[in-house]
Amino acid sequence: MKRGSLTSKILGVMLILILLSSSLSTFAIINLSYSLGDAKAINASGSLRMQSYRLMFYANSGSDNAHKKIMEFENTLHSEALQPTKGWLSQPKIINQYQLVVDKWLVMKHYIEQENSRDYVTSLKDFVDTIDLLVLEMEQHAAFKLKLLAASQILGLGIMLIIAFVVVRFTRKKVVIPLQKLMESANTISKGNFEIEMPETEYIELTALKNALQKTAKELATLYGDLESQVTEKTLALTRANNELTFLYDNLMTLNANKLDYKALKSALNQLKNYESLNHLRLIIQYPEQEIEIIEADGGWPDSPSETTRFPLQFEHANLGYLELISDQTPNIALFSNFAIMLNRSIVIHNATEQRQQLALMEERGVIARELHDSLGQVLSFLKIQISLLRKNLDYSCRSPSVENQLTEINEGVSTAYVQLRELLSTFRLTIKEPDLKSALEAMLEQLRAKTEVKITLHYKLAPQWLEAKQHIHILQITREATLNAIKHAKASLINIHCYKDEYGMVNINVCDNGIGVKYLKERDQHFGIGIMHERASKLSGRVIFSDNTPTHFDTDTTIIEQGCSKQADTVSSNNPLGPTQYANGSIGTRVTLIFPSQQEPLNG
Repeated sequence: MKRGSLTSKILGVMLILILLSSSLSTFAIINLSYSLGDAKAINASGSLRMQSYRLMFYANSGSDNAHKKIMEFENTLHSEALQPTKGWLSQPKIINQYQLVVDKWLVMKHYIEQENSRDYVTSLKDFVDTIDLLVLEMEQHAAFKLKLLAASQILGLGIMLIIAFVVVRFTRKKVVIPLQKLMESANTISKGNFEIEMPETEYIELTALKNALQKTAKELATLYGDLESQVTEKTLALTRANNELTFLYDNLMTLNANKLDYKALKSALNQLKNYESLNHLRLIIQYPEQEIEIIEADGGWPDSPSETTRFPLQFEHANLGYLELISDQTPNIALFSNFAIMLNRSIVIHNATEQRQQLALMEERGVIARELHDSLGQVLSFLKIQISLLRKNLDYSCRSPSVENQLTEINEGVSTAYVQLRELLSTFRLTIKEPDLKSALEAMLEQLRAKTEVKITLHYKLAPQWLEAKQHIHILQITREATLNAIKHAKASLINIHCYKDEYGMVNINVCDNGIGVKYLKERDQHFGIGIMHERASKLSGRVIFSDNTPTHFDTDTTIIEQGCSKQADTVSSNNPLGPTQYANGSIGTRVTLIFPSQQEPLNG
């Protein structure tokens, strides 16, 4: 479409109107300038008619007044008012009539100068009619000029009205209506609707305005679309973040509300797996210098995973392993990182709680030990002294075999009670001040190493979450009693303590030596310490097994028997901690095995 300039057309119309109005004004001014002498000329011509009648009285007088009147008549006749114009408005009729008046005046002047009044009077009527005809021509010419002026003004006004009408219609069609549509489009845009149709126009200015408005609408539509998409994305992100926070909060409350064990951790992993639609998920817990603990979500873990993603379990300075997953989609880094931090924090808090409970238990046992020592211990000591004094002070006349036997039994009973009290006090005074069982075992063994030349080694591979604080004292006492027995009675030079969890989820505490074997235990079968070991093992839902520690026995397969707990091992790992070289000189060695279920269900079931 051919486009022109609206301003140029408006300027052209204005110039046309200006030129038309200027032309009309100029024509009117010119017409008026030529009409200024019309009235004067008519008056002058009328004066000639009056002077002609006056000269009739001086035609036969011959006086000087006649000559004077002739001069006045000629002055009027040849005055400027009566001089016919020679321009474009000059009329030939007026010029000819004027010339006729001049010619007849010469005749009439001759009659006056000849004082021929008769011929003057005879020619006067014709002369006056000639003047009247001149006046009539002048009047008609003046009227013509006025009519011409009026006609030109009417014509000019009509042309201007037509131009104005055309301009109004043109402006309404080409300018006003497009501008109204543009305003409606602008109002539509202001209401947030950017799907608008712009009017077509053939002018550069309106086209530029339309293009600018259309471009603005598109940019605003794009901007609003981007903002709406951003708002939608932010809303989805906030909703997802809220769901993730709710999910983390619920799991945190679940982990911290109850006991933190294998079932709780596996339940949390299953919830995370279902929440994120993961293929596989597992938790690797690695305490310093301990075996790795693996907790898998439902579905297991592939043997040879192609690609995995790990999130370390870090909280402040604690690093207890990592969270490992396999997923077809990109994992939510923030969620898994926070979940790993939550798990690590829960484990750290659980361990700290267990330690506090353990220390509180040991402090309570220490108080009981002091009370027993200050009360019952002193009473038993006093009884032993009194029995000795009674035996010495008893008269021989009162002595008899039965009395001696009774005194001996009383003395042995008090001695046995005293020994049992000392064993109990030793148990109660065995405190755990270190943060975990391994450190407590090391501290206990350091005390024993200082009292013997027997080499004692410890291999500890138990995770803290496998044991409760109340179990530590039983494990520690059983281990101490087995080690003391090996030091005092087995004639061993090497003692190895091995703590681990087998593939059946059973905790094994092995105290192995290279001494004389289990025969010395038969002599101590009714010993208070061994009885206490069995009693403590039953409180752990386990048992204590005494067996030879021969290399052949050590290499036998693991046998599972049912007795008081879900699964117990009659023997332990086939790896010999001492090795065959430790059984020189015919020594057999003794194995004391404490076996009981851990606080987690077996990993394979």
